Amino acid sequence: MSGGEGSTVDEVYFEEAGSGEPVTVLLHSSTADGRMWDSLWPALAARSRVIRLDFRGYGRTPYASPVPYSDSGDVAALLARLGLTGVLLVGASYGGQVALEVATAHPERAAGLVLLDAGCGLPRTPDLQAFIAEEDRLLEAGDVEAAVRLNVDTWLGPDAGPQVRERLAGMQRHAFGVQLAADPEPEQVRGRIDLAGIEVPALVVAGAHDLPYFRECARHMAETMPRARLVELDWAGHLPSMERPAEITDLIFTL
Repeated sequence: MSGGEGSTVDEVYFEEAGSGEPVTVLLHSSTADGRMWDSLWPALAARSRVIRLDFRGYGRTPYASPVPYSDSGDVAALLARLGLTGVLLVGASYGGQVALEVATAHPERAAGLVLLDAGCGLPRTPDLQAFIAEEDRLLEAGDVEAAVRLNVDTWLGPDAGPQVRERLAGMQRHAFGVQLAADPEPEQVRGRIDLAGIEVPALVVAGAHDLPYFRECARHMAETMPRARLVELDWAGHLPSMERPAEITDLIFTL
């Protein structure tokens, strides 16, 4: 394929472009949606077939499900519907955690992982607890704009300019609006992660300006996964693919 086209599988919106191997599947952060990959999309599509999706409650996917769902289950169902095995899963933050769940439950679907400041299920540290508490406080007070600013200020590093900050704010604002309006709220379940059992090559990326929690996750993943390599970026915050997209595009293909 060339260019790009959008479609849905079980209400989950996805797009694909490009052709060739490896098939690269992009999984977004929980403060963004599939548009966070816009700056990488043309370059990735020029090198291989690339797919991105919006999790439920983000972007163009409604926040609804008639049965309990998991984002990793949605990703696995999409790959199965497309007949894809052995893909390269690239996950940012929460998307990296989803990639780990897919690789644990469906090892045949993943040939490699690129984990950009990803979580991995470790207990929350005080820095992350403080962020979550403040976000909850602002949302309970009805101050969505302050919660959006909190996310932008927390998750973007010093290399993110005004346009990038506004792009992230727009995605987070949209997600808050969709999720807060859901009635009833769908039931979400989480998949299991077995780091020691994930035997595919994994590139674990950590940003020096990220929260300590995610830097700790990166070290833990690199020490526990049998074929993991840790790359620490001294310039990066939590979302390096938005901060220096060309650099991250090149890094993805070093796996």
